[in-house]
Amino acid sequence: MAEAEYDYESGGNSVGQRLREAREARGLSLEEVAAQTRIPIRHLRSIEDGKYEELPALTYTVGFGRNYANAVGLDGAEIGRELRDQLGGAQRGSTISTEYYAPPDPARVPSRPLAWIAGVLALVLIAGYLIWRSQLGSADEAAEAPAVQQQAPQPQPQQQQPPAQQQPASLAGQPVTLTATGQVWLRVYEEGGASIVERTLQAGETYQVPATATRPMLRVGAPEALRVTVGQTAIPQLGPSGQPVGGVSLRPEDLAQRLQQPAPAGAAPAPQPGAPTRP
Repeated sequence: MAEAEYDYESGGNSVGQRLREAREARGLSLEEVAAQTRIPIRHLRSIEDGKYEELPALTYTVGFGRNYANAVGLDGAEIGRELRDQLGGAQRGSTISTEYYAPPDPARVPSRPLAWIAGVLALVLIAGYLIWRSQLGSADEAAEAPAVQQQAPQPQPQQQQPPAQQQPASLAGQPVTLTATGQVWLRVYEEGGASIVERTLQAGETYQVPATATRPMLRVGAPEALRVTVGQTAIPQLGPSGQPVGGVSLRPEDLAQRLQQPAPAGAAPAPQPGAPTRP
C-alpha cells in the first residue's frame, strides 16, 4: 500500500511518525537509538514530534534524520530528502551539503579503547626505532674514531639562541576562547559526557570555556571555521579541513602541546605566538 502524502496544511509529521513506527516495530527505545547513532535523545524526540524549531541547523537535522532512518531499517537517503522538503531547505538558504556535516556512522568510528591501544603500539614502535638508531650510531662512531691522543676540547663561541616558543606550562590557567570564522556547530562537554554547551556559532561570534570546567572536551563539525586561543596565543587548527573532529581537550596545557605538533593536512597555517588575531 502506498504511503500517504505529507499534509503540510494540517501540520502532519509523516517523517517523524514513520520513524517512530519503525522504531517501535523493532522494539527499540529512544535511548537505544541514541546510543547506536550518537544523536542526543532530545533531537530524536524533536524529530518524531515534528518540533523542528528545537533542532540545530538544517544540514545537521537532515543528517540526524538519515542516520535515525538507517538505524531502524528505513531508507536513510529517502528520509533525508523528505525531511529537507518539510524543513523548507530552499527558504533557509543552506549551501552546505548534507554529507559534509552528517554525524559519522558509529560503525566506522573506532572505539576509544581501540584508539588508545593503537596509539600505545605506535609509541612503542617509535621508541624502539629511536633506540636502535642511537645504538647503531654509537657503534659507527666507535669504529671510525682514530687511535690518537685525545685533545682537550676548544671552547666554542657562544651562539645566540633563538627565542624559545612559549612552553605549555606558561599557558596553564589562561582563558580558552573559541571564535567562529564562519558558521560552525560545536559541543563543549566534560570528559565523561556531561554537556556544557551545544550550539551553532555565527562568523565573528565567540565562546569562552568556563573557568569552572575541570576537563572540558570539544567536538566541532568544521575545524577550519573555528579559531582557538589560550590567552593571547593562537592554537593551530584542530583537524583537517572538511572533517568533523571530536575528543579534543580544551585544557590550556593540553592545547599548548599542539603548538609543538605539525599542523594537520589541509589546515590553514596558525598565527605565530603573540601575533594579533582577527576573525
